[in-house]
Amino acid sequence: MPVISSTKNLEALSLTLVAEFDAAVERVWQIWEDPRQLERWWGPPNYPATFDRFDFQPGGKADYYMTTPEGEKPRGWWKFRTIEAPRKLEFDDGFADETGAPVDAMGSAHAAVDLEDLGGRTRMTIMSTFDSEEQMEEMVKMGMEEGMKEAAGQIDALLAEHVRA
Repeated sequence: MPVISSTKNLEALSLTLVAEFDAAVERVWQIWEDPRQLERWWGPPNYPATFDRFDFQPGGKADYYMTTPEGEKPRGWWKFRTIEAPRKLEFDDGFADETGAPVDAMGSAHAAVDLEDLGGRTRMTIMSTFDSEEQMEEMVKMGMEEGMKEAAGQIDALLAEHVRA
């Protein structure tokens, strides 16, 4: 399991996940910039993601849905804010309705991804920040923390596939 820690900070309204991988920063960056690779790990194993729009540039948007074990398809969106390949990515993250329109009542979070070179290995830090304590607690209650851990737990297998290819 590549996850080193998962930390909630109520004062900072943040949830931070730290994971390390036995791969170079450039290789780990690829799992963020390539929607087909992103689909292989974004979300828990029994909630596969499908990105139907992925405009990977500052100001660009991504739309996706996850397929639940019951066949439901909850939707989400990202708006890319900062892209500094291969080390830094920031985006806003929210829920969407069945047409892909943002659901404002659920609020949005801001995600900051940092990839750090550890001499050929990579430390990935994902910090999600929220608008309020209530929003943060609701997201944790919905399983966001466990979901992020399970999602990150799928990355090693994806990285290993490309090493063998």
